[in-house]
Parts: sequence; structure tokens; C-alpha cells
Amino acid sequence: MSDAIVIIPTFNEIENIESIIRAVFSQEKSFHILVVDDNSPDKTAECVGRLQTEFPDSLFILNRTKKAGLGVAYLDGFKWTLAKSYSYIFEMDADFSHNPDDLIKLYDACENGKADVAVGSRYVRGITVVNWPLPRILLSYGASRYVRFITGMKVKDSTAGFICYKRDVLEAINLSKVRFVGYAFQIEMKFKAFKKGFKIIEIPVIFKDRVKGKSKMSGSIISEAIFGVISLKLKSLFSR
Repeated sequence: MSDAIVIIPTFNEIENIESIIRAVFSQEKSFHILVVDDNSPDKTAECVGRLQTEFPDSLFILNRTKKAGLGVAYLDGFKWTLAKSYSYIFEMDADFSHNPDDLIKLYDACENGKADVAVGSRYVRGITVVNWPLPRILLSYGASRYVRFITGMKVKDSTAGFICYKRDVLEAINLSKVRFVGYAFQIEMKFKAFKKGFKIIEIPVIFKDRVKGKSKMSGSIISEAIFGVISLKLKSLFSR
């Protein structure tokens, strides 16, 4: 039994899913995987099902009926994992933008270091992003600077989605009251952990844009992040 599980949300990731699963399982540290699939038309879930015969005790799938957003997928995954005995719960994309070899760095920051939340950060040592067009880099970097200014958090990569949470962090956050679904979900989770006094440490990683499959980025996700941060801050002021 592993003490750590990696949640991988999927929607039409048939080109990446088997490779990312095998890459996680090839690590020296033992990790379990929970795939949260949003009824992918490309049969991502069927591929995972076939792999479960090879990894019956370490690969799990949560099948959802429709595409409802990244945040909702992770929340369902968190609830599933908290019903088990895992001590460390990870978020990771299926498209190799997050390097599975960095999982151990995040794990060590929480297990052996002082982190309650370890964030795989693109901006803690300059800008470590590969294959992104300049406008997208400026948008992402600018968004993180904006979040720091509004919220007071010291996190330099607040929209990062490569994260290790200690179990007690997720238990302390009222997951039923997390309301954002896109980039703002990542900001909201970090902000809630920050407000509860948990220590967030950023671990430098190299982020590579996906090679296979299609990006899920959209204008509505960006707007949610921009305007959602203000509402998060205002709500925190009135909930003291």
C-alpha cells in the first residue's frame, strides 16, 4: 500500500494516458493513481480499464457522466482519496506538461521537509516554461503577480496545477464550499490553505507544453481567474 496517490483528471487524453500512467509507476517511489475521467468520447476510460488488469492494486478510475470542469474533477478525486488512507495527495496533468520525475521532489518537500503544500512552480526561479508562445507566458506570469498583489499570498505560481497536499490540508478545507472550476480553482485551493495557516513551499520545475492532444484552456477559464480572485479576497475579509 502506497502512502501517496496521484489524481489525474482526463477528458480526451487517449494519446497520453497510458504513457503517463506507466511513467508514474516507473518511479522509484511507489505511487498509486486515480484517473478521474469526464466521459471522454475518445475512450480514455476504456484504456485505463485495460491497464487496471496490469495494475489492479494501484490504478483506479472514477468515471463521471459529463465534462464539468477541472475543479469539480479534482474535488471528486479528493473526496475519493480522503475515504482511503493516503497521507499525500497529488494533482497532475495527463499531458506530460508536469514531469512525473518531479513527483518525488514534491513528496520529499512534504514528507521530509516543512511543506504542508508543495507546488511545482514555473516562476520560483525565473520562468521555466518550454514551448509556450510569449503571450501565454505573459498572461500566466502576469496572473500570478496579480494574485499575489490581491491576496497577499507569497506564492509565485498561484495557478500551478502540479501539487502535493498533505492529507490534513484537504481535511481542513471545506471542499463543499470550493466554487471555482478552472484556473481559479487552483488559486482558491492555495488561498484556503494559506488562510488556514498551512505552509506552502514552491519547488522549481520545468513546465513543457503538451505535444499530444488539445489544450483545455478557454477565455471563460481566464476570466474566472481574473475576477474570481477579487471575490475570494473580499469573501475572506468578511468571514473573519
